[in-house]
Amino acid sequence: FQHRCQHVSFGLVQGMKTRRGEVIFLEDVLNEVRSRMLHNMASAKTTREIEDPMGTAEKVGLAALIIQDFRGLLSSDYQFNWDRALQSRGDTGVFLQYTHARLHSLEQTHGNEHPTDLNAACLQEPDAISVLQHLLRYDEVLYRSSQDLQPKHIVSYLLTLSHLAAVAHRSLPVKGSAPDLAQARLCLFQAARLVLANGMKLLGITPVTRM
Repeated sequence: FQHRCQHVSFGLVQGMKTRRGEVIFLEDVLNEVRSRMLHNMASAKTTREIEDPMGTAEKVGLAALIIQDFRGLLSSDYQFNWDRALQSRGDTGVFLQYTHARLHSLEQTHGNEHPTDLNAACLQEPDAISVLQHLLRYDEVLYRSSQDLQPKHIVSYLLTLSHLAAVAHRSLPVKGSAPDLAQARLCLFQAARLVLANGMKLLGITPVTRM
């Protein structure tokens, strides 16, 4: 595939400093993001349930760096900020990973097999329709990114999907709903998680299932 590769110019990252100083090496950045994420995870009650905290911290931290880097035009300079990049809410890679883990947990709780008797007509609420309509745009976003070689379209799409899924997760309970409705909602959340995972992998991010 080498003959199909195309170099895309990129801008400067300004303001990135690690605890070792202002001369930045990739090893410094990876160590820094892992250390900061481990610190952030230490206060979370679910951290003790994670089999590999170090690996999880690295995957989430890398997601934060990648999303921060890919949010704008690749050729544009931008100001880097560690605290902003590692926020668990807002337009960050940490939020994408958190949403994926939360949706995965929902599947594990209610069964992760795709229902065969799905009644899509049950999905009438505005929050459900918003997620469905956004899922339908995925092919369009992939095509656009392939045309101008800018990952920002995928990043923007995944961030919006995560926000819509988070709202739907709060307003559309699976537990306690009628069987048909519960199955339809579960399938909706499964679809959102699968697209979220697929999009993150395209950006070089490994989705986590617990954090």
